[in-house]
Amino acid sequence: MQTRLPETLLATPEGKRADDILRSCVHCGFCNATCPTYQVLGDELDGPRGRIYLIKELLETDDRQQAKIAQTHLDRCLTCRACETTCPSGVQYGELLEIGRSVLKSRTTRGWRDALSRRWLTRVLPYPQKFARWAAAGRLVKWLLPRQIAGQLPRKVEHRDRTPVAGGPYTRKILLLQGCVQRLATPAVNAAVAQLCNANEVETMTVDGEGCCGGLHLHLGEDVEALDAMRRNLDALQPILDEVEYVVSTASGCGVTLKDYGRLLAHDPKYSALAAEFAGKTIDIAELVGGFNVARKQNFQRIAWHAPCTLQHGQKLTGPVEQILERAGYELVAVNDGHLCCGSAGTYSVLQPDLADQLRTNKLANLTACDPDVIVTANVGCQTHLQAETDLPVLHWAQLLVSADA
Repeated sequence: MQTRLPETLLATPEGKRADDILRSCVHCGFCNATCPTYQVLGDELDGPRGRIYLIKELLETDDRQQAKIAQTHLDRCLTCRACETTCPSGVQYGELLEIGRSVLKSRTTRGWRDALSRRWLTRVLPYPQKFARWAAAGRLVKWLLPRQIAGQLPRKVEHRDRTPVAGGPYTRKILLLQGCVQRLATPAVNAAVAQLCNANEVETMTVDGEGCCGGLHLHLGEDVEALDAMRRNLDALQPILDEVEYVVSTASGCGVTLKDYGRLLAHDPKYSALAAEFAGKTIDIAELVGGFNVARKQNFQRIAWHAPCTLQHGQKLTGPVEQILERAGYELVAVNDGHLCCGSAGTYSVLQPDLADQLRTNKLANLTACDPDVIVTANVGCQTHLQAETDLPVLHWAQLLVSADA
């Protein structure tokens, strides 16, 4: 693709990177075939190829009207990155989208409802204590809340002792990340993972000062706030980094950002080396459990596996979870269109509720078509989003490897 970005922009790391990505696109359109929003809306501007053109125009000109059009269509993007998996040219669309959204923040304004929703999301969700208070209050007046907010409230916010399960002797040690939303919305997940690790001679460590990975801010175009969150997280986790073999994430949405710290902080003279070291040690829990002895522990047989976009497209991990569950003795049913997003996508289900609902309806139809006993996934957002519209239990896959009463 031919580009004409301003020299002042090309002189920056972001501008040079955007130009490289834009030039790698041959506008073949293969990406549209796997884009969830293009499949639903059928609008070229709601597919990756159209959004790439919008970002190109955004970077080449300072047309405020064009920026407003770009804002509409970039807001509708799930950041699922299915297009990257499909693209024959290896276009790094996710990186380009980050740059485009960051530029949009300085060139456009938002309506008060949208601005208020985004402010609430970034000021509450990344902070467990705030989120716990808001969730408790929200359940009392759930009937008064907008549908998209009410639907995302945890059914029950639990507080669990995060002391590692007694066991040993341990031959390995990991840092098990708790996550900001997951520790409150689905605390049973990390409890199950800790038990599973301890049973396989792996000691699980936690850090009380662990904060948000920065992914929430990053996907909303707040790159400055995102990088600040990453630095705070690194400050909190650095003291234990040399003690552990791996940093393990049990939420694929967090994991895809954590693994990218090296790139995101590459130009920070103070944090670049630490960020690269941290990213190099970070793995998804499936990468660790692949070497464990596992067995079927719950009274389910037929499993519908929902692979989060952040796992299959972001982290490029396709196959490990399926192999683990089959090795444990579970039967995985066929699921059509497994590459498509469920509509959760972090804050997307709150900010784009109509599209998110349609994508969830489509996903649940495919997940339940073969009458599974349970739906399993690997990300807290997908888990709560799907569970809100189905009576089937929706669990993290690691929960099937420990007793139900654990």
